[in-house]
Amino acid sequence: MTEIPMPRFPDSFTWGVATSAYQIEGAVAEDGRGESVWDTFCRKPGAIRDGDTGESAADHYHRWLEDIDLMTDLGISAYRFSIAWPRVQPDGKGPANRAGLDFYDRLTDALLAGGVTPMPTLFHWDLPQPLEDEGGWMARETAHRFADYAGLAAERLADRIPLWITLNEPIVVTTYGYALGVHAPGKTLMLDALPTAHHQLLGHGLAAAALRAAGAAGVAITNNYSPAWPATNIEADAAAAHAYDILHNRLFTDPWLLGRYPDLSAFGVGEDGLDCIRDGDLEIIAAPVDALGVNYYSPARLAARPDSPLPFQLEPIAGYPVTAFGWPIVPAGLTELLSLLHERYGEDLPPVYITENGCSVDDEPGPDGTVDDQPRIRYLDAHIRALSDAMTAGVDVRGYLTWSLMDNFEWAEGYHQRFGLIHVDFATQQRTPKASFGWYRDMIDAQRSAAG
Repeated sequence: MTEIPMPRFPDSFTWGVATSAYQIEGAVAEDGRGESVWDTFCRKPGAIRDGDTGESAADHYHRWLEDIDLMTDLGISAYRFSIAWPRVQPDGKGPANRAGLDFYDRLTDALLAGGVTPMPTLFHWDLPQPLEDEGGWMARETAHRFADYAGLAAERLADRIPLWITLNEPIVVTTYGYALGVHAPGKTLMLDALPTAHHQLLGHGLAAAALRAAGAAGVAITNNYSPAWPATNIEADAAAAHAYDILHNRLFTDPWLLGRYPDLSAFGVGEDGLDCIRDGDLEIIAAPVDALGVNYYSPARLAARPDSPLPFQLEPIAGYPVTAFGWPIVPAGLTELLSLLHERYGEDLPPVYITENGCSVDDEPGPDGTVDDQPRIRYLDAHIRALSDAMTAGVDVRGYLTWSLMDNFEWAEGYHQRFGLIHVDFATQQRTPKASFGWYRDMIDAQRSAAG
């Protein structure tokens, strides 16, 4: 069968990979790093599969030079990583921990020397535990502490970094961390967790101002998005899908693009909005940004949930292959999602970067030591083609960063889900590039060769 050529992307298109600090760094008690909510959560019996922790993770804190060499071999032009807030401010407030900033300073310089543009995320879920002890994202004060931290990081690094991401997937922090309790900090507040949405958004706005004051050239925010599909054609399921779309896709996007919250009446919020909103907050949140980070993994199928404060329930999506995580593989969902954002926000939508897209595969080295992860190659190929379809339809997408560079600590799943282009033996920390690493490298090289 003749292979269909990959669509041609613009010469300036950014190809990259993504990681996060708690998932790869390890070294949780070294060089003055303070505790995060994930350190605490991992000690909670039954919270993490098999009792795994991020104490060692992929040991990137000690092996970062080796990892940058692998990135250079991969030929990427950008690396999205996260800065660990507890490394920079062990207590979540006060002066910077010099040793923590030194690490990211060295990392930034080495990336640039290797031809890789750093793209840091300031908050990828690892809130300093002392701030959680004072209320965490339920407390308005955390937004101000986040801005202070952003300023400290930018004062050291902004001269070399063109684009900063403030928050990663605030919807997951609100729902999994504070409403349902399956992620750190493990709160089960249900709809009472909604103030965490506003305080994260306020933190984004305040941090964006602090970044720009420190000389940052560009600011973005990243969220997870999913097309919302009704389980059936009955009206109740359509209403459930609409409610899910508001919570998952609009709650964290309307305020900073449109300067207002969507209708939250399905979640018990009256016409006056959330009680935690103060005069001037939305102006801070809606300050212009330079890009939107989109993380996409799969659509969601919704059914009505009568007699429950949550107006929907997730249903299985049949008829599609699934990842090792059990997530349906729907590349066309990425095209649908990007088209929806384009139609919904029009000229208010800034340039888009796909800041995460990837899949977990049950891949292990074979007898010859290689890792032949063909399912991941098929996944990446199909999603990159779907991305091209959205761009052809007019969506301004500037880059694609796959999740993830390497296998890592996958939150509540511990080390049981492997998303990496690089296999990590967590007993020895040996890195082995998988077949998908070679495929991605060759695809990037072919795009550059076509550009002349």
